[in-house]
Amino acid sequence: MFEYAPAPESRDIVDLRSSYGLFINGEFVEGSGTSFKTVNPATEETLAEVATATSDDVDRAVQAARKAFGVWSALPGAERAKYLFRIARLIQERARELAVLESLDNGKPIRESRDVDLPLVAAHFFYYAGWADKLQYAGFGRRTADGQGGTRPLGVAGQVIPWNFPLLMLAWKIAPALACGNTVVLKPAETTPLTALLFAEICRQADLPPGVVNIVTGAGETGAAVVAHPDVNKVAFTGSTEVGRIIARSVAGTNKKLTLELGGKAANIVFDDAAIDQAVEGIVNGIFFNQGHVCCAGSRLLVQESIQEELLAALKRRLGTLRLGDPLDKNTDIGAINSAEQLAKIRQLSDLGESEGAERWSPACELPGKGFWFPPTLFTGVAQSHSIAREEIFGPVLSVLTFRTPAEAVEKANNTPYGLSAGVWTEKGSRILWMADRLRAGVVWANTFNKFDPASPFGGYKESGYGREGGLAGLEAYLDV
Repeated sequence: MFEYAPAPESRDIVDLRSSYGLFINGEFVEGSGTSFKTVNPATEETLAEVATATSDDVDRAVQAARKAFGVWSALPGAERAKYLFRIARLIQERARELAVLESLDNGKPIRESRDVDLPLVAAHFFYYAGWADKLQYAGFGRRTADGQGGTRPLGVAGQVIPWNFPLLMLAWKIAPALACGNTVVLKPAETTPLTALLFAEICRQADLPPGVVNIVTGAGETGAAVVAHPDVNKVAFTGSTEVGRIIARSVAGTNKKLTLELGGKAANIVFDDAAIDQAVEGIVNGIFFNQGHVCCAGSRLLVQESIQEELLAALKRRLGTLRLGDPLDKNTDIGAINSAEQLAKIRQLSDLGESEGAERWSPACELPGKGFWFPPTLFTGVAQSHSIAREEIFGPVLSVLTFRTPAEAVEKANNTPYGLSAGVWTEKGSRILWMADRLRAGVVWANTFNKFDPASPFGGYKESGYGREGGLAGLEAYLDV
């Protein structure tokens, strides 16, 4: 049995400041609120002090965005595209720095931030840069007499993003907004603000006109101020269903356009003709990628009864090979839970799963003494009524259920208040299409999971929100059609 030698990525590439301000009108400025600390979840060390934006600070940011909107929206699409291409290239040039900072602030393994997050971030800016001068050909609205498309930008976009994919969620929102001619006030999550603030530096490096992108940091009150500001024309939120409901109520009766990408409880469905080893890799990627901090995570495994024992044996063998530890070690598969609060929620729901009668299993796994850690865990003997089969745990916890027929699989998969994603594993193409037609999920992956592309729309049904991000649908969300 061989041992992996440590393969740490250097922290030295990141020039961490002791404190960070708000980014308003192209400048870093002081915040009016009490500053807060952002910590490394793997070690609990303080990384930096970060400013808190009050409602007055948010108002300054929105005013800057409103003033910049007149300049930015008047630019020809080809000129806006140049800025977006420049930002995309700078992201690629600084990808290593951004990946290390993301892993430090978020806790995710460096392999994921380096090989998944950063390439997708750059790809979204490249993709939407390509659309900036082609909006009249995107199929939205009626062509006007001068040959232009029947679309125009909305104005100021207020965007609130979560802590699980801080830089990627920023790209999902800022890139289409800017391509369409809008300006932005973005509020990153309070536990992961650092890559958004480094992105602000990239905006300056790209000579983006002042006020086009503004970044205000803080907790829920700051986000609420962004959403409620009367001069914000579009609100985009990714986060919990609970907060999404509050936002929907707050914008009701206004003329603000709204997209919500909320929670999920995705079913990963494995039929008896699936390639077992391939399915096991997809199951692991579906729930243990990013410590399960994924809204579209395959947190419910639905396995056909006849292969349950074989599949679970293979899955447990695979979980025994996962390496948990230092997020900056290139060998690490499972990093740190993002915060003490999230760890407490994962523990609470896992304990509840045991008390309701499900059987809990984790591989032998030594947890570090400092930081926020939870081992990869699966539950068998799960009933659909169990809390762990219904509530979003947002951690590395998999609930295993069984089914006999395709119809039963569909019924169980759809028996959830959520509808963000699903996975189907089978060798039969006809069965994949039959299932996809009946699964009430915004994205259905076939013989894979967690695959993303900037040209492909993403979003949910029911309590997973409404509206789509990515692709042409992501453009429409930022246009008055």
